[in-house]
Amino acid sequence: MWASVIDVVGIGDDGWAGLDEGRRALITGASTLIGGARHLDLVADHVGPAATLVPWPSPLRPAVPGLVEEHPDSVVLASGDPLCSGIATTLVDVLGPDEVRIHPAIASDALARSRQGWSAEETVVVTTVGRDLRAVLPHLAHGARLVVLLSGGGDPARLAALVTEHGWGATTLTARWHLGGPDEGARSARAADFAGETADLVLACLDVRADDPSATAGTAGPVPGRPEDFIDHDGQLTKRDVRASGLARLRPTPGAHLWDLGAGNGSVALEWCLAAERTTVTCVERDGTRAQRIRDNAAALGLAGRVEVVVEDTATVDLTALAEPDAVFVGGGLDADLLDRAWGSLRPGGRLVAHAVTLEGESALLAAHPTTDGELTRLSVERAVPLGRFLSWTPARTVVQLAAIKDPT
Repeated sequence: MWASVIDVVGIGDDGWAGLDEGRRALITGASTLIGGARHLDLVADHVGPAATLVPWPSPLRPAVPGLVEEHPDSVVLASGDPLCSGIATTLVDVLGPDEVRIHPAIASDALARSRQGWSAEETVVVTTVGRDLRAVLPHLAHGARLVVLLSGGGDPARLAALVTEHGWGATTLTARWHLGGPDEGARSARAADFAGETADLVLACLDVRADDPSATAGTAGPVPGRPEDFIDHDGQLTKRDVRASGLARLRPTPGAHLWDLGAGNGSVALEWCLAAERTTVTCVERDGTRAQRIRDNAAALGLAGRVEVVVEDTATVDLTALAEPDAVFVGGGLDADLLDRAWGSLRPGGRLVAHAVTLEGESALLAAHPTTDGELTRLSVERAVPLGRFLSWTPARTVVQLAAIKDPT
């Protein structure tokens, strides 16, 4: 418990003029103001001579507890909504939600939507502040509307080049900067034609359009079962129809964590992350080349920060050292011992899905079935392929699937 609650005051680009009386009173009554240099400059003429202005140090996060102890009655300044890619998120995480009181201004994404005439219900907000711009890629779909928070004036052109590279050059990209302030500006163009620097304090509004909707239709959207070539691979991956069945039983939910044991090239893990917001995954893969390919595939899909790769054999990996899972998928390295350890690691209500293509793996699933009280399914997929002038059914390798939910009792 800290000596007092920390007040975090959101301030827009219009500075003092945009503050209501309540937020002005907090600032003028503070003995210490902590914030970025820009925020402190916006209020410097309106605080008393005895007030101490403290800029954030770098690195910021490790310094937070010491600063709060040194200045227990301080007021923190932040941009717009302090919980939108802002300092308040860090403060709540470090100090706890009961120790931080937040007084937001209008968020920059709300101002952007008002300029665009877009409703909150039809708009997705993506932050790339301090992150890889590829974080926008999972959200690209024909007709989508995105507000993308950016780090600097060169990001709109880089974002335009990125979406164009992935087949979305027909998207209308509108860069907006200094929203709500006297220096507010905007520039709009097709992503394929957008170029040049803008001012800092910038974001981009994307009215997403595919250059060729048929070319992107197979990978757009959150539903699993993408074609095999949605990632780079060496053939060691769960095929799309079986993968879709497995993920339907794993049930990705926002913020849930998956273990992908024997991950191969990461197809199940990556589709788990694409299926729901804030999902994360720990992949265990013994082959170093495939492990690196998982990392590369994750980065290419905008998922790098959500995918952890452990290079180790599933037979020897210490599962207790991994972040607790909400779901477990067992692909490669399936045996009775791994199944037992994976099932034991699940919390009540957690989901387990395991696939076997060998007789030994099938035997392990049959043995585990009474313990898990799960559902056994045999999946056989056939595809029509040319045979001379005609089509003929060609079967894929049959997969036995065990799907189970751990009883809360």
